[in-house]
Amino acid sequence: MRTYSAKPTEVDKKWVLIDAEGVTLGRLAAVIATRLRGKHKPMYTPHVDCGDNIIVINAEKVRITGKKEKFDVFYWHTGYPGGIKGRTKGEILHGPFPGRVIENAVRRMLPKESPLARQQMSCLRVYAGTEHPHEAQQPETLDVGAMNSKNKRT
Repeated sequence: MRTYSAKPTEVDKKWVLIDAEGVTLGRLAAVIATRLRGKHKPMYTPHVDCGDNIIVINAEKVRITGKKEKFDVFYWHTGYPGGIKGRTKGEILHGPFPGRVIENAVRRMLPKESPLARQQMSCLRVYAGTEHPHEAQQPETLDVGAMNSKNKRT
């Protein structure tokens, strides 16, 4: 018996809509990363993009537990001496691009920066509000809050 290895032409990519309102950030990112990689499918192959296209709406209403909103900092370096910069999750979430908090969390749950990881990240679309331009793809809704009682606490 031989091990099955999926080919890129055999992959059936669906469109999935996820509402992030009130869902805990880390648990949401774990579900999204699993769906982007395609690990929920029986035909999963590690070196092929088997995942679905994910649309996340209400990114600004994602829930961050504890004091992470004030004290968890994303750092980057400008390339100049003394050029380390940082911004907290709360500052990013209340800024002009709140979807970047979810994108960063998901990117860090995928394999390290590689062509496959970049291809999988291109299948993720994050929107701050409830509107998105992908109605023509007829995405199916995935309720992450109902999967586990810890995903969405009041």
